[in-house]
Amino acid sequence: MSVVLVVNSGSSSFKYQLLDMEHERVLASGLVERIGDPSTGSGTGGTATHTVKAAALADAGGPAPTVTDATYTIEREIPDHTAGFAVMLEAFAAHGPSLEERAPVAVGHRVVHGGARFFEPTVVTPLVEINIDELSVLAPLHNPANLAGIVAAKKAFPDVPHVAVFDTAFHQSLAPEAYTYAIDREVAEAHRIRRYGFHGTSHKFVSEAAAAFVGRPLGELKQIVFHLGNGASVAAIEGGRSVDTSMGLTPLEGLVMGTRSGDLDPAVLLQLARRADMSTADLDALLNKRSGLLGLAGVSDMRDIGQRREAGDPAAQLAFDVYIHRLRAYAGAYLAQLDGVDVISFTAGVGENAAPVRQEAMATLGFAGVEIDPERNARRERGIRRISTDSSRVEVLVVPTDEELEIARQTLSVTA
Repeated sequence: MSVVLVVNSGSSSFKYQLLDMEHERVLASGLVERIGDPSTGSGTGGTATHTVKAAALADAGGPAPTVTDATYTIEREIPDHTAGFAVMLEAFAAHGPSLEERAPVAVGHRVVHGGARFFEPTVVTPLVEINIDELSVLAPLHNPANLAGIVAAKKAFPDVPHVAVFDTAFHQSLAPEAYTYAIDREVAEAHRIRRYGFHGTSHKFVSEAAAAFVGRPLGELKQIVFHLGNGASVAAIEGGRSVDTSMGLTPLEGLVMGTRSGDLDPAVLLQLARRADMSTADLDALLNKRSGLLGLAGVSDMRDIGQRREAGDPAAQLAFDVYIHRLRAYAGAYLAQLDGVDVISFTAGVGENAAPVRQEAMATLGFAGVEIDPERNARRERGIRRISTDSSRVEVLVVPTDEELEIARQTLSVTA
C-alpha cells in the first residue's frame, strides 16, 4: 500500500490527512490547534481532533469497506509544532490506523510561497528549507509556519522523504506580460515585486478533473476556474497551463473575498496614510481583515450574505452586487486572454455551494455561448456535475476541489 501523509501547517495549528494512494482514499484526518496558546490551561495548551475515515482497507485491488467516521479529541498542552506531531502520533497509536501497518512512504507539505524559485514539487533539503525561510519576506504570515511544520514533521518521520508543494508553482507558467507590474523595473527586481498567484494546487486539480469529466484531452482545452472560498481567485488555463490569475504578489489582489478587498486603486492607501494617519500595519489590517464582504456588510460568510439579502438588508445586497461585478469583470477579461473558453468551473466553499453566485456570475456571458440550467444549478449534489444546458457551447461545471489529494499526487510524483 502506498500511503502519503499530507500536512498543512499554520502558525498555531496544522491539519493533516493520511491517504492511501492506491485507492486515493482518506484513511484518517486531523487538526491540531491552539499550539502555544497561553489562554488555555497552565500557560500553553491545545486541542487535537482526530477523525478516522476508514479503519481498514481490503486487500490490494479490492474496495475499501464502509466505516462510520469516528472523531476523537485529545486535550493536551502543546507548546510547539514538534509537540503537536507527538499528539498526532499518539492519536494514530490509540485509534488507528496503525502507522506500523500503513507507514507513510512520504510526507507532503503545503507551502504558500515559492517565489520564482520553485515551479514544481520539491524534495525538502536543508537548502530548500533556507529558501523557504528567505521567501518569508513575501509571505510573512504563511512561510514561517509552513517551515515550522516541515521541521517538526521531519523529526516525527525522519526516514522518509518530505516534499514541499507550493501554492505559487502552478502559476510559474505565466508569461512576463502577465506577471510583470508596470513599476520601476529596478525597484521591482530588487524587491521581487511581480505577480505570483496562489491556490495553484486547487486550480491544477480542478482543471484536470474538469477535462476528465468532459472527456477531452487537457492539452486542447481553454478553461476558467473560479476558486471561491473565504479567499478567492480565478485562473485562465490553456492546455493545462496557467496563463493568467487574479492574485498577485500576495493573496490580496483580485476578487472580492470574505475579509480581503481584492483589486483597489493604490492611491487609496496613500490617501488613507495622509488623511487618516493610518500606518502600514493599519492599512494591512484594513485590507486583509476588515474589507471584502465583511467590510461591506458586516459578515464575511456568503451564507449570511444570502440570508440578509432575503431579509431586505441593503448592505448585504450591495456586497453581493460588488462581489458579482468583480467576478464578471474577470470572466470577461479571461475570455479575451484565452480567445474564448471551453470549460468554466466553480470550486471551494462558495463556488461549490452558492447557486446564486454561480447563476449571476454567468448571467451576462450568453454572448460567449454560456447557458446555465437553473434546475441543475440549484441542485445540491455531491461530486463533480454539469450546471450548463445541453445546448450550451461552454461546459459550466461544479468541481469539488481536493488540495490534499493533489499534494499527495505531486509528492508521489517526485518520490516514487
